[in-house]
Order: sequence, then structure tokens, then C-alpha cells
Amino acid sequence: MTFKTIDDLDPGQRVLVRLDLNSPVSDDGTVQDNRRFDRHAETVRELAERGDRVVCMAHQGRPGDDDFVSLRQHADILAEHVAADVHFVPDTYGPEAVEAIESLGDGEILLLENVRMCEDELPEADPEAKGDTEFVRTLAPEFDAYVNDAYSAAHREHASLVGFPLVLPSYAGRVMETEYEANTAIASRTFDGQVTMVVGGTKATDVISVMEALDETVDRFLLGGIAGELFLRAAGYPVGEDVEGMDLFDDQWEANADTIREVLDERGDAITLATDLAYEDEDGERAEIDVEEIEEKTQGFLDVGTETVETYAPIIRDSEAVFVKGALGLFEDERFSKGTVGVLEAIAETDCFSVVGGGDTSRAIEMYGLSEEDFSHVSIAGGAYIRALTGEPLPPWKCWRRHIEERGNWRAPRTCERGDAP
Repeated sequence: MTFKTIDDLDPGQRVLVRLDLNSPVSDDGTVQDNRRFDRHAETVRELAERGDRVVCMAHQGRPGDDDFVSLRQHADILAEHVAADVHFVPDTYGPEAVEAIESLGDGEILLLENVRMCEDELPEADPEAKGDTEFVRTLAPEFDAYVNDAYSAAHREHASLVGFPLVLPSYAGRVMETEYEANTAIASRTFDGQVTMVVGGTKATDVISVMEALDETVDRFLLGGIAGELFLRAAGYPVGEDVEGMDLFDDQWEANADTIREVLDERGDAITLATDLAYEDEDGERAEIDVEEIEEKTQGFLDVGTETVETYAPIIRDSEAVFVKGALGLFEDERFSKGTVGVLEAIAETDCFSVVGGGDTSRAIEMYGLSEEDFSHVSIAGGAYIRALTGEPLPPWKCWRRHIEERGNWRAPRTCERGDAP
């Protein structure tokens, strides 16, 4: 996929920039800083420094959730990373937002209110429908160009992601550009040595789709997490099922059992499963058991065991490229971080091309004192990372291509009546 980046965008324009600033929110309502702010700051800073009038939009949480809050705090955090003022307006596309956009000076930055507070943003729908919303039709005439830097949200068909590329010349920001290049490397680059993928997480469907899509590309799959336990079940071990108080395995097993067995039958020689698993004992301590010794699953398993980590590490060290999708255990609890952290440490010590991603897995790097510099790329994406690995195009890119094919370099002129953008 070839797309234009902000290198192709002439300076001095009014630019609408979609970021993904979705962040953890503490119980007292405080928004937490995270690596997304620092990553997106590069795009925002670059546009502002060259004289563009930069209007940012982003989301936080979902309606009804505890973390569904205003972006007022996000503006202050983003300003710290950009090292410039970031104005905030508690409006998305109403008169107050439009007035703030029109009064913006060259090089100034504005953050609009949480786009998910706008009824037109959700739910997912066909891009044409999203492009015809009042949200898009009102804002589009105010801008010369649209920049999508929200790679980690780009697997969604929401108005702010797929509506504007249909009516404005569209470009990729620095996060979108670097994430795409790194995450598609497994399909676009040629590696002379062994390519290994560490696959974990909670969703068996994601694991299966990745393994099937990369069947001819990856030499070794190292499994863990809930998905890995389901594969152990398919291999005949009495694990990968729900116990009292748990609802993680049985439904996924019912939906994917046949496919998991097929993958094991067809690629069994390339798949390495955990040989031991960790759990919480009666004293609240980490305990481990060999999978061969498990007669019945009576408690939840929260990590792969020490022996498994010792098996996976040398495979990683013998690899020319390593990709990580998902955690091998409940790494947020230090007792059950050994699998995820052990694998990351092995990668960090190896001179290989490496990409770490999949939901919150990249957080383990910061949590346990590892350096991002020891990895080729640390992705902030989850769903978009899966799409990149499986070769499925992201919805915004389809819209960009459609816009170019149908309208060339057409843009919604700011001189037209608001609401009348095609």
C-alpha cells in the first residue's frame, strides 16, 4: 500500500489531524500520560513548526464507560510533549468549535472535544455513510487537508477515521507511517534467517488468523496466553477450559476448536507450546506445574512456566526476525510476568529485527525497566497490528485510495457553505 505522508503536504495550511490519545484514567478521574502522547507529538510539532494551523481530534473511552471523559486534560499533556501551547475547545463541530478553528493562527494548535461525544462518530458504518454525516460535512470545508496519525484506531470505521478521507486530501502522520512500515515488514521484507513469532493474548481468533496468514513466512511460532492454553487443549492436555468464576475459554474453544486442530496438524512442526504453566497457590504465591502432570484443571493458569521461557529464549536468540503479538501471561501482576518479560529480555539481547505489539503488550517494556531502543519497533496498536500482520487493509486506506481514484486532488474548499461538502 502506497500512501502520501505529511512530506507530500505543502506547508501553511489548515490541517485536521486525527490522533489516538486514548489513555488509562485513574479512579479520581485523572488521565494518565502514556507513550501515545509522545509518539503523536512528533506529527503535531512538525506541522505546527512549519506554519500549519493544526486542529487535532481524538477519542477517550466509550459512552457508558468510566474512562469516557473530556479531552481537556489531554490537551495539557499533549502540550508538554509538543513543547507548545495546545488550546482546547469543549466542542467537536458546533459553533464554538468552528469559531475556534477559524480564529486559529499560523503554527497554533487546537484540540477538539472527545469525538465519541459526537453522535455521528459511533457506531461503525460504511465510509460513505460516515462521510455524509453532519459531523464531517460541517468540519470538512474548514480544512485544506486531513492527516490520519491514529494507527492504533485505524481498524475502526468511525466518522473521524473514514469519513474525512472521502472528502479531503489525506495524508499519513509520522505514527501512521512508522507503524505501517514496521508492522508490515513481516510480509514486505526478506529475511535470510529464521523468522519467529511469539503469539499470546486472549483472543484465539486473532492468533489463528495471524498463524494462517503467515504460514509461509514464519518459521517458528511460540505460544502462550489464553490462546496458547487452547492450543494445549487441542494437543490433548486437560487445560484450556473454564473453571469456577472464569469465562474465558469454553466459548472460544467451541468457536475455534476445529480450526485450532487443523493448524496444529498442518503446522505442528513449526509450533512450540508451553511445557509448564504458572498459577497462584493457596498462599498467594506463584507456583508452576508441568503440563504432563496436569490431570484436571482446577485453577486458572496465569503465565507460562520457567521451563517454557528457557525453551523459548534460545529459539529467539537464533532468529533473524522476531514479532510479538500478545502477552504470554498476566504481566501486570509481577508474579506472572516471567513469561512475557523473559521473552522480551531475550529479544532485547538479540541482534535481530524485532516488532513488539498487540494490545497492551508493549506496556511491559516500560513496566519492567526495558529500553525501547533494544527493539526495532514497539507498536502502540492492537487491532490495527493484527490487520497489518494478516495483510488486511485498514479502512482509512481504502478511503484514501477511493478518494484519489474518484476525485484526484479534489478538496472541500473553505469558501463553500458549511454542511455542503460533497
